[in-house]
Amino acid sequence: MHTSTHLSSAAQALPAAPVRSPRVQPVGGGAAGPLRCITSDAVFAGETLVIIDHHGIEYRLRQTSLGKLILTK
Repeated sequence: MHTSTHLSSAAQALPAAPVRSPRVQPVGGGAAGPLRCITSDAVFAGETLVIIDHHGIEYRLRQTSLGKLILTK
């Protein structure tokens, strides 16, 4: 029996991944305006680990080899 690996024309027309739109909801549900969106490329700038100082406490934001993010105190 022969099985086909070709996709139907309807399946070929579907996008490979959904396009994500930027977040535009105000913070806390108020009228503060849109949320700021920063790309991970801008945050890491070629590195895989950054230190974030949050009110005097250091946090480490690390990018794994699989592209996931891990935040530790």
